Formats: sequence, structure tokens, C-alpha cells
Amino acid sequence: MKIFNFLKSRKNIFLLGIIFSVKLCLLSCSSDSASEVIIDKEPEEETVVIKTQPIPFSEQRNGNAEAGKEYLLSGNYMSSGVPYNAFVQGNGEDTSNVLNRTGDNAVIPYDYTAVTASNGVRVVAPNCLNCHSSRINNEYIIGLGSHDSDFTVNRAIQTQTLNVAIPFVYGADSEEWEAYDQFRKSIEAIAPKTITKSRGVNTANKIAEVLVSHRDKNTLAWSNEPYVELPDEVIPTDVPAWWLLKKKNAIFYNAMGRLDFCKSMIGASMLTLTDVTKAAELDENTVDVLAYIETLEAPKYPEAINEQLATTGKELFNGTCATCHGTYGENGAYPNLLVALESVETDPELSNHYTTVTEESTYFFDWFNTGWFGSTTDPLILTPEGGYIAPPLDGIWATAPYLHNASVPTLEDMLHSKERPKFWKRTFNTNDYDYVKLGWNYTVESSQTDKNTYDTTLKGYGNGGHRFGDKFSDEERKAVLEYLKTL
Repeated sequence: MKIFNFLKSRKNIFLLGIIFSVKLCLLSCSSDSASEVIIDKEPEEETVVIKTQPIPFSEQRNGNAEAGKEYLLSGNYMSSGVPYNAFVQGNGEDTSNVLNRTGDNAVIPYDYTAVTASNGVRVVAPNCLNCHSSRINNEYIIGLGSHDSDFTVNRAIQTQTLNVAIPFVYGADSEEWEAYDQFRKSIEAIAPKTITKSRGVNTANKIAEVLVSHRDKNTLAWSNEPYVELPDEVIPTDVPAWWLLKKKNAIFYNAMGRLDFCKSMIGASMLTLTDVTKAAELDENTVDVLAYIETLEAPKYPEAINEQLATTGKELFNGTCATCHGTYGENGAYPNLLVALESVETDPELSNHYTTVTEESTYFFDWFNTGWFGSTTDPLILTPEGGYIAPPLDGIWATAPYLHNASVPTLEDMLHSKERPKFWKRTFNTNDYDYVKLGWNYTVESSQTDKNTYDTTLKGYGNGGHRFGDKFSDEERKAVLEYLKTL
């Protein structure tokens, strides 16, 4: 058994960051204080009023993209992990080196990094690419959200091997155990609280909540006992593509992450963070990481495109979807709209989780907004208003499954809500992609029989809502799909 399989769930660790820092794809749009968008496709049809809230712009800090890429791929932003030799011996050397890294990292999987722990010991720890890179048709893409995470088991059980092996090899009072200990504590706190019902969804929100529950809001020091008890319930999410971030005025599906995006990225390091001194060091480097992320572009659709059909689809898209999702091309514009739940009607559990006042939510927002993250220079403020952001659709063809909870396997299903499968199963083979329907090949099941089957009847896993494509005819829907391939 590979000793690090328990973390191959890959999803926000920038999502850890990007839940402080995380695709509700094809989400339409509006507002109480803002506007009401009216879609009137044909005069004789009933008009649809979509309530939206404009998301205010926040100036972001500027950094060095080249330095940011280097820090992202090889930087010392984790402070604890598995001793380097133990990791390599337990997993073997990975010679693929898709990131072209050098030194210790040349033989480490792309989603892990060899770093120097706070006590000087060389260790291996997960990096942001655990969640924010993936493969489609065997092509490795930085910024494509991981779509094959497996949080269906308690991964802390597998740390038991490390908990025995490290003291046995190095000694119970060794520097190697000290360098591993915080990593162990964090995993053992997170794992039992982040178990999902299906494979392919992410738990970044819950991971963030667990880590916050164990850290002092001002000093960021770890407490073995949580400051607030969290329920076992997990609301699943999907990992948004990084290349969309440069267009957004807020982060997270409910757009609650406001002001400084860089501060949110430190959340990834909360797994092993030592104190505010290390946090301040990380804050300086995440400015460069954000600059690098903003250079990422969506991958091009690899198959042939029917340009005439796509032109027809563009006209249909611009007459309906563009109001919320924006326009594309040389003069494209993205409106940054938060869509009310009553309008989009997608699964409400994620949004409601943060707008419902509970002991946990009160602690969570107070922790961020009045502690180190919210009170230092360039603060991150969390402002839950309800609803979901209508995201940009660049590279939408590659980002299946869809909606904020990964409940819809293809774009064709997104545009025809009545055809969405209640139970669907995929192979999790990166080659098993449907370039016609735009999404993962799947089979329709009668019930959930294993972890690879997505059950949309579960709380938080619903695939309803976003019914705006239902009014398209079959031919119109094909045209819109053809246009979406061009984005």
C-alpha cells in the first residue's frame, strides 16, 4: 500500500487555500439591490426573471508570475510532512516529472513537494496541485480542477502505518517525528470529518472548517482540542478551474471571499502552519502565485468544430446565457453576478450552510473576519449573502462534471435538466471523455451500488435547477454546445 494514497483526494490544496481561497458552470443570473434580468427568447413565451446581485470589484496585489510558478511547484509553503526517505521508500520514485522539477522534487509526484520542515528536516508534503491540476485524455493541465478525488474512506486509518514506521526507523523523540507530527495531527483531525458519499467530489470547505476549529484566530497556533465542535455532515463541492480566477471579483461558489485573494491562498498551508510569522512569509509569496495563476489560459478544445453551427450557437448563447455568464472573444465582458437561490434553483445546501446562523458558522466568520486573516494588512473578508456566482465559462468543455457539487456529468445534460441522470456512474479513466456531449461517459444506474455511482437524491448532491437551457430545441441545444467548445 502506498503510504500517501490517503491524500490522493486532490482537491482547493489551493482549495484549502481557495476555500479560504476553490464550478457552478452554466449558472444563470440578479439582485435585491441590483437588477432583474429578463430572458424573453420568444414573445409568446413566459418571461423568466432572474434575480442577481453584482459583486463589487476589489483591487488585487501585483506580483511576479515567474517567481510565483517556481514557488507553487517547489516552494517551502508547508512546514511539516513525511520524512523524505520514508516517503520515497514507501512510494517508490516517480520518474514522470511532468513539472520538470529538479533536485529532490524530480522523483516526487507532481502533487507533492519536498520541503524543509520548521526544524530543518527534509520532508514531503502535499502541494496546491493536489486539487488544482488534473488530466483529461492523458493530458496534464495545471489549473484544471481535480475531478477524481476519493474522500469516501477515512484516510486517517492509513496514517497508522506512518505512526508506527517513523518512530521505529528514526526514534520516538527524533527530529523526523517532530517534523511529521503536525502533519499527522491535521490529517487525523480532518479525515473523519470529510467522508463523502461518492467519489469525484471535493471537501475543501469542510477541511477549512476543521483546520480553523483547531487554530487560534490571532496566533494561528494549533490546539489538539477543537474550539468548536463540527457536525460530521459534508457538503460536496467541485474544484473550479484556476484560469477563471482572473475574471472574478470574489472567490468560492457563494462568492463570500472578498477583498484580498492572496490571503486566501495561505489556507492551503493551514495544514502544517506553525505561527503568524510563517503566515506573513507565505503572504508575501502568494502575491507571486496569484500573478502566475492569472497567466493561465483555458485549454483549447482538441477536436474539429463546426464553425457554422457554432456561429448559430453563439447567437443563442448571447441572447440567453451571456447576461449572467458574460460574452467571449476580443470584446468579451464578464458581469460578476451572484444569482439568487430562488432563481437558479440548484442544490441550496452549500449556500444555506453559510447563511444559516449556527454556533459553527458564527465561529467560522468571526475567526476569519476578526482574526489574523481579516485584521492584518490586505485582509480577506468572508461575506455570505446567499446564492451562487454565475462563473465565467472559459474552457467549459474540459471542466466536467458540472454545477458546484459535480452532480451533472455532461454539458448536454446541463442544458436539458429533465434528462439529467438521478444515479450515474463513470470509470474515472481520464480517457473516458465524451467530446460530443462534453463531459464524462457514464452509465445510468437504478441506485447507488458503489462509490463510483453519484446519487443525486442525497442531501447536498442534488442536480436540479439551472433549467434555462430547457427552452432550447434539440437543434438549438446542439448549436449552443458547439459554441461552448470554442470558449
